[in-house]
Amino acid sequence: MPAYILRRFLILIPTLLGVSIIVFMMLRLTPGDPAELLLGERATESALQEVREHLGLNEPLHVQYGLFLKRLMKGDLGETIWTRQKVWIEVKQRFPATIELSLVALCISCFFGVLFGIVSATRQYSLFDYLSMLGALAGVSMPIFWLGLVFMLIFSLNLGWLPISGRLDVHINLEVITNFYILDAVLTRNWEALRDVIWHIIMPAVTLSTIPTAIVARMTRSSMLEVLRQDYIKTAKAKGLSNFKVIFKHALRNALIPVVTTIGLQFGILMGGAILTETIFAWPGVGKWMYDAVMQRDYMVIQGGTLFIATIFVVINLFVDVLYAVINPRISVK
Repeated sequence: MPAYILRRFLILIPTLLGVSIIVFMMLRLTPGDPAELLLGERATESALQEVREHLGLNEPLHVQYGLFLKRLMKGDLGETIWTRQKVWIEVKQRFPATIELSLVALCISCFFGVLFGIVSATRQYSLFDYLSMLGALAGVSMPIFWLGLVFMLIFSLNLGWLPISGRLDVHINLEVITNFYILDAVLTRNWEALRDVIWHIIMPAVTLSTIPTAIVARMTRSSMLEVLRQDYIKTAKAKGLSNFKVIFKHALRNALIPVVTTIGLQFGILMGGAILTETIFAWPGVGKWMYDAVMQRDYMVIQGGTLFIATIFVVINLFVDVLYAVINPRISVK
């Protein structure tokens, strides 16, 4: 197992290198000039040249990439063009908000996805099965931004039940310790802030969890159906075991193996999908920060943010592969 983990860990290096090359080239080949965006349309050519020189944009592409890679080897993601802050510092400030949103969305996806998948499999071709799979199909098909706008229209503007945007009401004071607001509210026993944080996170988390919930439900259903047809399940039923024991003690453990893989991958996808959700709900996380950077053509932020998310994604993949073997000891890692 340690050799396997080490081998998988070493694979991360060329993967992340490939991501950095693709992102770097895409940014440089797309039209637009950061210097013009920074100085405005009325800037003189000499001023534009000075800014380009300062940002290193006049250097050949391979030199620019070499400098970026050199800084990256030292753990430096560069500075933002607009605020002159270190990219890493801004990532640290916004990362907890994105992780908090993604974790809540993932919990919603796991709970409802696995629950609906199990019930659908055990009641195949029933009305619940048809409705849940129809809902899963709708969940996969609906665009996140459209669903988010519909939720805002119904639950914020028409019903007034949930706040339309943000992470915490400006009138509520919360002592920030970890920058995870739910955890901070619990640690400081600020129940009013906890209630408000939960109220703010419900709508973006539900929006973000729609597609993963549908995928997990469909995967759980198909995996459970396959396991329920196995001979050892028939034997367990023949011995007179209750349906509850057969499903949750014998079938679910094996059925969860592909589901765990799917859930792990969905968490990485949630991090990427958070860009749209955070932008719609003005959620101050990495996603909205990167969206603003794309609009401003802030190369360093886009490169650093993409690499950061890619690193999380591949690390999650590694974790899922290890967990895969832990759940089912019959799987030998070679």
